Amino acid sequence: MKIGFDNEKYLSLQSQKIRERIGKFGDKLYLEFGGKLFDDFHASRVLPGFAPDSKLRMLLQLADQAELVIAISAEDIEKNKVRHDLGITYDMDVLRLIQEFRDAGLFVGSVVITQYSGQTGAGQFCTKLEHMGIRVYRHYIIEGYPGNVSRIVSDEGYGKNDYIETSRPLVIITAPGPGSGKMATCLSQLYHENKRGVKAGYAKFETFPIWNLPLKHPVNMAYEAATADLNDVNMIDPFHLEAYGETTVNYNRDVEIFPVLNAIFEGIYGKSPYQSPTDMGVNMAGFCIVDDEACREASNQEIIRRYYQALNRLATEEGSQEEVYKIELLMKKDNISPVIRQVVGVCNTLAAAKQAPTAAMELNDGRIVTGKTTPLLGASAALLLNAVKVCAGIDHNVHLISPAAIEPIQTLKTRYLGSRNPRLHTDEVLIALSVSAATDPVAEMALAQLPKLSGSQVHTSVMLSQVDISVFKKLGVQLTSEPLYEHKKIYR
Repeated sequence: MKIGFDNEKYLSLQSQKIRERIGKFGDKLYLEFGGKLFDDFHASRVLPGFAPDSKLRMLLQLADQAELVIAISAEDIEKNKVRHDLGITYDMDVLRLIQEFRDAGLFVGSVVITQYSGQTGAGQFCTKLEHMGIRVYRHYIIEGYPGNVSRIVSDEGYGKNDYIETSRPLVIITAPGPGSGKMATCLSQLYHENKRGVKAGYAKFETFPIWNLPLKHPVNMAYEAATADLNDVNMIDPFHLEAYGETTVNYNRDVEIFPVLNAIFEGIYGKSPYQSPTDMGVNMAGFCIVDDEACREASNQEIIRRYYQALNRLATEEGSQEEVYKIELLMKKDNISPVIRQVVGVCNTLAAAKQAPTAAMELNDGRIVTGKTTPLLGASAALLLNAVKVCAGIDHNVHLISPAAIEPIQTLKTRYLGSRNPRLHTDEVLIALSVSAATDPVAEMALAQLPKLSGSQVHTSVMLSQVDISVFKKLGVQLTSEPLYEHKKIYR
């Protein structure tokens, strides 16, 4: 994999930029933190060299100045909204985030429940947090928001919200996901701070779209593909162009809300500190790209991965045709198609020849490995065994796991646990390989190759179970699948 991004430069520039923005406002900066604060695998895929924990490491450089406030919408609690990448509800993710931040050495000051109007589930969650010793604040629905600025910037608007007590100059507002009310929380705090005579400012930290890359740069187009289900659209920031004569990129929601934001700033301060949505940002990622071609190539691959994800979501009735159409349009604009993903053609050609489910993997050195369904193994499990053999230089005909060892596992699955599928999944085959490694040096050598699979590309001819998807994710493998079920069933 070609490195296209200087991670160390990013850590230095980004922390410096935030310190400068704190200094601009004097006493305190409220920083709306968009996207994932840690485990940002999208950024690491489209900006090869960007570490998934880069933003967390950057904040650790500011740990003595920073505290975190986590925002969650009462409506999301009530609807049991789920983070699909983790499979947990937003309220449970708040607890996860608090623990993760604390474990990393960051100070979590409190949780704010936004859009609160007495919802039962939100009230119960508040009580749960308070019993844990976590401070909780409530922000309420404001009539006429966001258009009625005179009401918003008054004691009947922001004035009704709880004032969040903070103790550090950098207050980071983060959330489990979009629509949690981060920006409204920041603005409400600015209103309260101003009434208390505290000089406080607002800034936004959102990695994508990257404001100083072209609108149609693949890195920015990959962001559109990643948010196709949200209907986000990248666009030229017209306010920045008018104010400075400089072309920059932002996205539709920030551009659309900016006139309202400007009016709110004027209502709080008497004058807005910003001329454009781009002015509000502090993102320095664009200055840290060291190989533009490597980032373009990686982003094109990400767009195709997002396309297959959208197709899979449509097949499982979790997505929409509009999401698929949007990414297809992005691919046309970018002049790419799935054929540039090498494992797609290899996998589908093999599946047609074998008339069975298959999988193909492109290792980081460019070698291609394949696997197909057998009576003992699923295609993904066979692929993993073949891949570690190739990485270790082990002959393909060597059995890493004895068939005699697999058969008892199949008996357990079908006879005692009621499974109709006797073949081993990826997790089961890795456990079996681990057992073999205890007594077989060859199996031990094969097992040691698993870290080398991180960053490799895999395509499968059928959609996989959540177990197999989870294993590939944990291994750092970048997976796509054809939107086809292995078996046609009306109940799963």
